[in-house]
Amino acid sequence: MKLNRIKAVLAEKGISQTWLAKQLNKSFSMVNAYACNRIQPNLKTLQQIAVIL
Repeated sequence: MKLNRIKAVLAEKGISQTWLAKQLNKSFSMVNAYACNRIQPNLKTLQQIAVIL
């Protein structure tokens, strides 16, 4: 079961990882790592992503 749906939600909403990176004030590489499930965001960042999406 996949718990990380960041990439799927971005695709559903038509939002780019680059745009999300700018909103979070993070690098594209970091957001891509979150989306590809290579790194898990901390709770503060996860909350920010939830509010944005």
